[in-house]
Amino acid sequence: MSETRLATFGGGCFWCTEAVYKEVEGVHAVTSGYAGGHVENPSYEAVCREETGHAEVVQVEYDPSVVDYPELLAIFFTVHDPTTLNRQGPDVGSQYRSIVLYHDDDQREITEEYIAGLESEAVYDDDVVTEVEPLETFYEAEEYHQDYYEKNPGDGYCQFNADPKIRKVREQFADTVRSEPGQSV
Repeated sequence: MSETRLATFGGGCFWCTEAVYKEVEGVHAVTSGYAGGHVENPSYEAVCREETGHAEVVQVEYDPSVVDYPELLAIFFTVHDPTTLNRQGPDVGSQYRSIVLYHDDDQREITEEYIAGLESEAVYDDDVVTEVEPLETFYEAEEYHQDYYEKNPGDGYCQFNADPKIRKVREQFADTVRSEPGQSV
């Protein structure tokens, strides 16, 4: 059996981010959840009221022999705007902040170097505000948030927000996308 690793990213609504990573070859599972806060076992409602300090995040279980962490980072920085503080598209609040929660020092170093490269190459017009913090605890979101895009393909929010991100990944990371895009992981 191949080795698996975890990566945790927050780039706005977890429904959209989850849908994007399910497109990626070598990703075994994507779980929507909450991290980066100060309250144990937060609820969606409390996170939305900004009472817990958590961000909506996804935890990606992947096979590094198929897709590596830098590639997952590249996808992350392609499908959201890392220059907007506490906002992604129509979603406003600290729970939608751009955040990478690293699992070890290697992920921290790779992430910090990646962001420094984005800044030095002036990839964005504004400064990158992505937080880089150690993952302390990941809380799985309520069941109705898991696989939301798959379960609700006609949802207007997903069509307007997730579909463009998925198209972008399919175009810009064609070599990384599953041979049958959109299939469940």
